[in-house]
Amino acid sequence: MGMAPMTMSPLAAWLVQAHDWRTSLQIIAALVAAIMVPVALLVRRPPALAQAASAAAPDATHGPAMSVGQAMRSAPFLILVLTSFLSCATHSGPIFHTVSYAVTCGIPLMAAVSIYSMEGLAGMGGRLVFGLLGDRFGAARVLVLALLAQAIVVLGYVYARELGSFYTVAALFGFTYAGVMPLFAVISRENFPLRMMGTVIGGTTTASSLGMALGPVLGGLIYDTFSSYAWLFIGAFSLGIGAFVAALAFTRLPRRQMMAAVA
Repeated sequence: MGMAPMTMSPLAAWLVQAHDWRTSLQIIAALVAAIMVPVALLVRRPPALAQAASAAAPDATHGPAMSVGQAMRSAPFLILVLTSFLSCATHSGPIFHTVSYAVTCGIPLMAAVSIYSMEGLAGMGGRLVFGLLGDRFGAARVLVLALLAQAIVVLGYVYARELGSFYTVAALFGFTYAGVMPLFAVISRENFPLRMMGTVIGGTTTASSLGMALGPVLGGLIYDTFSSYAWLFIGAFSLGIGAFVAALAFTRLPRRQMMAAVA
């Protein structure tokens, strides 16, 4: 996820300069299918998980068994879903409109694409650093700080005009928004039984996908209305503060509720 913006984005920019967009997408689709499908066939279930599944033992870490329905109605799950949605809505608009915004500032296309690549490069470091911090200080606590940092940093794009300032903001923004993502999986595992991880993470990633879909559309509507991207970044900041407040509410849930995950 961090390497792709550094490789596929410049490739896409080069393709659309040499071909029309349909041909470019067909080439990328063929490349992705040729790589991802064979590699996916190599994925195997970890032996420890396979043994746990065959034993079908209750999850002792989380006490009495809870149903999937109870988990889906629980406050921890609902707040986690809301946080995931708001977090992705915060960074999706800036991510998808970074290149267009840079071009409107007079930066050439390939240089503008390299700004997005910078976000990906910084994101690789962010995932590692925030992951380590989450292991040491608690994923939920680190998530709160990361979401606040993401909201503040996104405002930097309002003041970016030259390539150097774009690189600086992109590095900070990529570091923070990418660092947020691994923490959701850790928090899910800490608060819900292993046997329903597919359902819980499926729910949170569905919410994040909706957030990712919202940002680009709103960003386009904002630019079409105001002929400026400034309100996109201001709106993203507001959504980011919402994500921060939701994550903070998650950490304030009673410990009994967090462990039982029952509303």
